[in-house]
Amino acid sequence: MHARVRPSLYAQLEALPDGLIGEILNGQLHTQPRPTGPHAYAASMLGADLVQPFDKGRGGPGGWWIIDEPELHFLVDVEVDVPDIAGWRRERMPRLPDGHRFTVVPDWVCEVLSPSTESKDRDIKMPVYARYGVAHAWLVDPRKRQLETYELVDGIWRESGRFSDADGVRAAPFDAVALPLDDLWVS
Repeated sequence: MHARVRPSLYAQLEALPDGLIGEILNGQLHTQPRPTGPHAYAASMLGADLVQPFDKGRGGPGGWWIIDEPELHFLVDVEVDVPDIAGWRRERMPRLPDGHRFTVVPDWVCEVLSPSTESKDRDIKMPVYARYGVAHAWLVDPRKRQLETYELVDGIWRESGRFSDADGVRAAPFDAVALPLDDLWVS
């Protein structure tokens, strides 16, 4: 009699059908469908607002990599997270990885909240980000037209700002440039 070999969680993640995003958080495989229009729009617009001044250095300080939906491997193939957007200071990650696994802990992550992901983003992913030392996290809520910003202090998230609707936002780590929050919302 032969023992049945169960595929690893990462092998299961790789075998997911198109249209599903998979993550391995705290030893559990989590799946979700691709984001809704308002969710994708908010993430796209925030990324666009950050890339020019912070990634490209046009109208801002530069020095960052800003990446949509990177596959973060806090522990390779064991603790795998896919934030909506992440950023790395180039002095900490001088080159992008050749493959799809990002193994350098980002300096900043952003999650866009939706009814199906909010509890996972807040209750599971935020503690994972804290455990691995991500310094800054932003939560964007297109339904409430709100941005919450957090800084990691002694391993604990401290809310550093809450902005609504059309506020011009200057928030760490991107406080060198004011970001128009109303760019993120579908009219």
